[in-house]
Amino acid sequence: MDLGIFGLGPEAFWAAVAVTLFAGFVKGAVGFAMPLIMISSFSAFLEPEQALAGLILPTVVTNISQATRQGMGAARDSVTKYHRFLIATLVLIVISAQFVRVIPQELFLILLGVPITAFALAQLSGRKLALKLQHRHRAEWVMGAIGGLYGGVSGVWGPPLIVYLLSIGADKVETVRVQGVVFFLGAVVLLGAHLQTGVMAGPNLWFSAALVVPAMVGQLLGQRLQDRLDQARFRRWTQALLVLTGLNLIWRAF
Repeated sequence: MDLGIFGLGPEAFWAAVAVTLFAGFVKGAVGFAMPLIMISSFSAFLEPEQALAGLILPTVVTNISQATRQGMGAARDSVTKYHRFLIATLVLIVISAQFVRVIPQELFLILLGVPITAFALAQLSGRKLALKLQHRHRAEWVMGAIGGLYGGVSGVWGPPLIVYLLSIGADKVETVRVQGVVFFLGAVVLLGAHLQTGVMAGPNLWFSAALVVPAMVGQLLGQRLQDRLDQARFRRWTQALLVLTGLNLIWRAF
């Protein structure tokens, strides 16, 4: 396929492929951060709408694999268990996506990045910041709404979910599977929303489809590393990556 249909030169296209391969590897290892790595890196050499479009189809496809790695039954159980978070996230993605061209992303990013960085640093320092279980249902609604609000505008809605899962002490397998379920359904809704806004149309749609392959290859390689991580190391890696995620959001805001 001629790269010209993407509106890109060869250098930009292969740079996007390399970024997606690395982002897929990170996702395979810890279960999240692929859209964030892609959107922050793409922003250096792509137009904002093209950068957002590029991550959508790879996010949809890689999360099918992640959500169903333990089987469809386990994925359905996760949907049932975390349905409040899912509903809040999906509804707010649809709403906020309609304002992708008018809401200043800088304000959203810094308001998300600062508390996430502070939370993750506190976790790494050994402080206990777990949410109280009697408020778990309320926390699901609130964190899901925050994730969806940011997701429709920036294509990134994972950090609030990671914060929530760390707070309730979810184990490695459940953490990765729930991320896959939430990210998959969110990506499908985001895809539908931006088919309506026109972001996912023409060259942008083909560009996004082309990045599915490197995303899947990277994910499969990363999953090999994930299988070797015990629960303690997995949690530390997740916390460390969450710090970098928060700092990156702050950097993007400026």
